[in-house]
Amino acid sequence: MAGNIEDYALVGDLQTAALIGRDGSVDWLCLPRFDSPSCFAGLLGRPEHGSWQLGPAGGGPCSTRHYLADSLVLESRWDTPRGTVKIVDFMPQRDRVPQLVRIVEGLTGEVEMRGALRLRFNHGRVAPWVRRTEHHRVAVAGPDSAWLRVPPGVHTFGEDGATRSDFTVRAGDRIPFVLTWQPSHLHTTPRTDPEGALATTLGGWQSWAGNCRYRGEWRDAVVRSLITLKALAYEPTGGIVAAATASLPEQIGGERNWDYRFCWLRDSSMTLSALLRGGFREEAAAWRKWLLRAIAGDPGDLQAVYGVAGERGLPETRADWLPGYRDSSPVRFGNAAVRQLQLDVYGEVVDTLHLALLAGIPMERQVWSLLRTLMTYLEKHWPEPDEGLWEVRGGRRHFVHSKVMAWVAADRAVKMAEATGLPAPVERWRQMRDLVHADVCAHGYDRRRGSFVQHYGGTELDASTLFVVKTGFLPPDDPRVVTTVDAIRDGLDHGGFVRRYATEAGTDGLPGSEGAFLACSFWLADALLATGRPDEARELFHRVVALSNDLGLLSEQWDSVEGRQLGNTPQAFTHVALVNSAFTLFGGDAA
Repeated sequence: MAGNIEDYALVGDLQTAALIGRDGSVDWLCLPRFDSPSCFAGLLGRPEHGSWQLGPAGGGPCSTRHYLADSLVLESRWDTPRGTVKIVDFMPQRDRVPQLVRIVEGLTGEVEMRGALRLRFNHGRVAPWVRRTEHHRVAVAGPDSAWLRVPPGVHTFGEDGATRSDFTVRAGDRIPFVLTWQPSHLHTTPRTDPEGALATTLGGWQSWAGNCRYRGEWRDAVVRSLITLKALAYEPTGGIVAAATASLPEQIGGERNWDYRFCWLRDSSMTLSALLRGGFREEAAAWRKWLLRAIAGDPGDLQAVYGVAGERGLPETRADWLPGYRDSSPVRFGNAAVRQLQLDVYGEVVDTLHLALLAGIPMERQVWSLLRTLMTYLEKHWPEPDEGLWEVRGGRRHFVHSKVMAWVAADRAVKMAEATGLPAPVERWRQMRDLVHADVCAHGYDRRRGSFVQHYGGTELDASTLFVVKTGFLPPDDPRVVTTVDAIRDGLDHGGFVRRYATEAGTDGLPGSEGAFLACSFWLADALLATGRPDEARELFHRVVALSNDLGLLSEQWDSVEGRQLGNTPQAFTHVALVNSAFTLFGGDAA
């Protein structure tokens, strides 16, 4: 059975990522891209659905683990009665093909080790044919092949659908395993020096992280979050995925299970805001190029989500052969959100272009032309209902957050036109800004409840209405802002954290419930600071960060009853909110 969500570590090569449990088992890996079918799907089922177990023969979780300083190189250590051993796991930033390297090192005594590699292509559905070459075990099925290289002296053998390796590691031994994926029509695979790859990978991550300009007291958490966000970027195109995983549940045993291995414009925009704030301009420039390619064409065809190379078709299917994480079914791959209208993404995109301009990234004319085209569409369509930020499946409504983000689009467009002098219908955009503002204040605020609400005509609370202060829609001392913050803090409380909305209302059209949404808790901390409650804000920030696992990773949600993480992991949305809140609450900008 898969471990708790918080039991997993992330390693990646900026094109895909693997999840490794405390027991040394790789239970999730998609090759060659984040959104490719997995070859290890044990996370969503059992070990026989794909996994790579490597650890002491006696089994059990590691004694300690950590990332080597400011990197994505994982070191796990087991203290056993006969000796101590560690495994160093990493994925080199690829030259041609993806590789997962696992180096076993004996520290004291001697430890009997056991490995079991179960490759299952196409999300755990296809068992490959395995053959032996002089230096490799080669697994082939359809278009996929995986090559396992082991050093001389380590005996491998096939048993029960797995490639097994039993060996003894003694103090001073370093025994590397290298797993390489490549298309099956290729008949040789590149040779890799594991130790050289380790040094290069470690140095690359540490060099990148060294550019972080955050200097506040939460530097370790901020740097770890920024490394995680970088790890979720697909380097060849600049796209950024929302999470490394698919179908991890928002309720154990429930059906709120979604595929997050794609590029949401909203999530990507917010991720870029955090990276820009941290001092990483190259990623912002790369994402903007990805954006221009992905959304080229009719602005009315703008999707909320795309593939990592800008693909538009992401059909949602069910993998009935997988039982799901802790029997949470159905397991879904692909995402039907591509068919939804989410008007807030226009605001997020325009706001990110504004942030990039403020960071010193020039506004090229083709980017300005794109912005004007988006604004022309939004001017006409902002009064329409949509599926909104949370991608509800209960029908379109006039969501307050979507309207606020339409106001953001108009406001930032005006500011960019004024700053650059580029041609634009500025007066028309000002009029739109005023119209949206008046509309939200008239229809989105419930005077009896004393709060902005989820959608026009409703009374339900929604944490996304905190954006009335986050975006500057209203000043923080406006009484409507103060009462909204108080209402969300009290009305959406889930064990001291914040739900995004009350699922009981049925607006999202889905059965069951979910945990606290961690990004919303950071949003509330920001809002508490803005409304003059810094001690309360910082105390909430402390409590949310404390939910990180031992490696500093956070998923999407938190179950306050069971005390465990929920949802896809690691979640870009959550780590973005952590970074931005750290800057806001603790003034971490470099001098």
